[in-house]
Amino acid sequence: MITLHFYLKFRSSYGQQFFVVGNHAALGNDAHSAAVAMQYLNEDYWHVAIDVDEKSAASIQYKYLLRHSDGFESTEWLADKTVNLTKAKTAEIQLLDTWNYSGYFQNAFYTQPFRQTLGRREKPAFQSHDQKKPTHNFKVKAPMLTENQTVMMVGSVPELGNWQTANGLWMRENAEWFELEVNLSDATFPIAYKYGIVDTQSGEFLRWEDGDNRVLFGIGKRQFSILHDGFIQLPHPNFRGAGVAIPVFSLRTSKSFGVGEFTDIRQLADWSAQVGLNLIQLLPVNDTTSTHNWTDSYPYAPISVFGLHPIYLNIGMVAGEENAALISPILKKQEALNALPEVDYEAVMSAKWQAIKKLYPALKKDWLAEKDYQQFFVQNSEWLLPYAAFCYLRNRYKSADCSVWKTHSSYNAAAIARLFNEKNKSFDQVGIHLFVQYHLHKQLKNAVDYTHSKGIILKGDLPIGIYRYSCDAWVEPELYNMEYQAGAPPDDFAIKGQNWGFPTYNWQRMQADGFVWWKRRFAQMSEYFDAFRIDHILGFFRIWSIPNHAIEGIMGHFVPCLPVHKNEFAERAIWFDYDRYTKPFINYEIVQEFFGEEAQYAFENFLDDKGWGNYALKEEVNTQRKVEAWFAAHAEVPEWLKFKLFDLNSNIILFADASDPENQFHFRIAVEDTKSWQYLDEQVRSQLRDLYVNYFFRRQDEFWRQQAMQKLPALKSATKMLICGEDLGMVPECVPGVMRDLGLLSLEIQRMPKDPSKKFFHPADAPYLSVVTPSTHDMSTIRGWWEENTDNSQLFYNSELGQYGGSPFYCQGWINRAIVTQHLYSPAMWSIFQLQDLLGSDESIRRENPNEERINVPANPKHYWRYRMHLSLEELMKQTAFNGDLTALLKGSGRL
Repeated sequence: MITLHFYLKFRSSYGQQFFVVGNHAALGNDAHSAAVAMQYLNEDYWHVAIDVDEKSAASIQYKYLLRHSDGFESTEWLADKTVNLTKAKTAEIQLLDTWNYSGYFQNAFYTQPFRQTLGRREKPAFQSHDQKKPTHNFKVKAPMLTENQTVMMVGSVPELGNWQTANGLWMRENAEWFELEVNLSDATFPIAYKYGIVDTQSGEFLRWEDGDNRVLFGIGKRQFSILHDGFIQLPHPNFRGAGVAIPVFSLRTSKSFGVGEFTDIRQLADWSAQVGLNLIQLLPVNDTTSTHNWTDSYPYAPISVFGLHPIYLNIGMVAGEENAALISPILKKQEALNALPEVDYEAVMSAKWQAIKKLYPALKKDWLAEKDYQQFFVQNSEWLLPYAAFCYLRNRYKSADCSVWKTHSSYNAAAIARLFNEKNKSFDQVGIHLFVQYHLHKQLKNAVDYTHSKGIILKGDLPIGIYRYSCDAWVEPELYNMEYQAGAPPDDFAIKGQNWGFPTYNWQRMQADGFVWWKRRFAQMSEYFDAFRIDHILGFFRIWSIPNHAIEGIMGHFVPCLPVHKNEFAERAIWFDYDRYTKPFINYEIVQEFFGEEAQYAFENFLDDKGWGNYALKEEVNTQRKVEAWFAAHAEVPEWLKFKLFDLNSNIILFADASDPENQFHFRIAVEDTKSWQYLDEQVRSQLRDLYVNYFFRRQDEFWRQQAMQKLPALKSATKMLICGEDLGMVPECVPGVMRDLGLLSLEIQRMPKDPSKKFFHPADAPYLSVVTPSTHDMSTIRGWWEENTDNSQLFYNSELGQYGGSPFYCQGWINRAIVTQHLYSPAMWSIFQLQDLLGSDESIRRENPNEERINVPANPKHYWRYRMHLSLEELMKQTAFNGDLTALLKGSGRL
């Protein structure tokens, strides 16, 4: 047996408790619930001793957990501390460890993009200074060292060089640590020491680490010590990268098929490398085929969070020269589709599926026998089989809504497996989707590998929700609250809020199995992406939840959330009138105001007279969903009346909580804008206003922090991708702190300051762990924004650009360039631009009309996502003046 003594250096506060957990039975087998409690030793250390059989494992990986007095848990970045039991020469091992706070910026450099691409380097060839019969194993982290550099250790005793750098000990790089084994059996303790950086080619000592000397105290003769010394204390790394953001469908090359394809990413990588960018950000690339029409262009409604979209398949590459003749009539459509200024979604999908249906039978025999396919199938069968079956059933029954299917409306794995028997007549109808997914995977993986070879990383996009009529909902409906719809509260971009239509997540169920669904999702994403953006990260704190009977986002409320209890009204001396507060308030004056000349029609067709000048909506229009259905059946009635009825349905002060509708309630957001509110007397309004402010801005914050900490740490630990959060909108006060604690990159947008006292955010104020950008796909471009509101552009011109006088109406090239430059000089780790915003700096090549550059309009739930570059990537590569200027900007700002 070996006794492991765990010592964690940490100055704790009252109520905190540390635990150690690892991949060994004695340490709970990585289960946090079985972690081993430590004892408070003194103001600097926590300790616990554990006996392990040295034959039970070759090595143990472990990490520390910190549980707070409120019951919530903080964890270290990764379980990357190790003890090798096979080398144990003593009966006791002392582990002297430093807490690795997840929010340390250095941890970002141990994520996938830096370890595999951006910070990748050949290990310098040299002989480390490990000593024989060691008593101590020193380990330290030193991220982002350049070629031919390593860490040196120097200390106050002869064994460590007597503070002479010429006698310092060079450390070897082993995974994430620099290590050195030293024999200090005859040394005099305590020992002071420091780390430094040395050039392995010249032998030149480059610099000491910052901070005080480190100190090591003596140990027993029969003990061996392993020191995990944390990070070397060097100045803030100067890595600051820049990237371009563009959806795959928006790419244009001379060989595209009317839409960008995975194979086009290679040329985007070529251009990015040419100008000096090192990141490409894409929108979601999952299959969204639900209705087979242009509404499927919405990339945030995937029918599978695993399956890739067939629209991105290069059919010519699938065919090859030997099968080109099979699809030559279809390829004739390619030139005409590719000449279009925008994507014709339906025409492109129709042509591609015609080609796929011709290629599948011709390639079937060879494809099924490919070893690469067989490996792909084995690795992905868990999602691939249900996805292929879903596509087959969707096409067979002409609907993605499984509830209308005549067979397989409830998922049964055994029944679905029978569809994949090659002797079954259904095989080809499911097999064709296996064929497409395999070739999509090959083409995307090829593009990813090529992009990495150029020193460029790929950043993906993780939608916050799943499509209601998706394979995911069909296979595991218990993971989702199908009776609700996710969305967003009102903002300047969508005054009625947003209703995305997605079911909300059943977090309790997901947590019960350790977030297996999310871990599978992250694992599949990491096949293609090095980093990802969490769309609407606020949804992990609370989601805007809208009942299925509503259409507009304004009818929602946050879930989970602490409701207002009926007793709180009495405590504040507010008379509680259930019907007045929880039902639409409609009187004669409101009807006249809403419907004008059609008021009489409204009285007769939509309203019941309740007496005393008050009215109620008729049963057939007393929800927004019913209103929608009524107008679908009465096409002759003017549509504007529908929206007035929507407004009447939302003319409400409180929503009754579904779990306790008699006693618990949620305020309707923006309640002071309702007519119901305005018809209350001033005293009641004042009393309700205080309760409204308490409900939205005071009582929830700690509760929402706890909700996020139940999910995000576990999800973050499941991937080594770099995680960026889209933390925009109505942001709770707890969000920045949680993101800092977990080391998640925030999103900073100049026209959307998080400080309510400011009109604009300046990129120079961005934290290092952040992404700065002047616009996203949900916004107008720089040029579009400039021309939308001359008051805003005038203020920006004077206050942010420091210019005097009146601002130009049109966004001249120098203005666009100045805004891009501000972002490049930001201290943020990443500065990412929509391609349109980069092109906007050059008036000779940018699109004439900036309104044609916008990708999405969030206020329009039926927006057609079809933007394409107006230049081909080949043409862009030839724009020497523009490309040269962009490279100069990148170099001047230190991002290249």
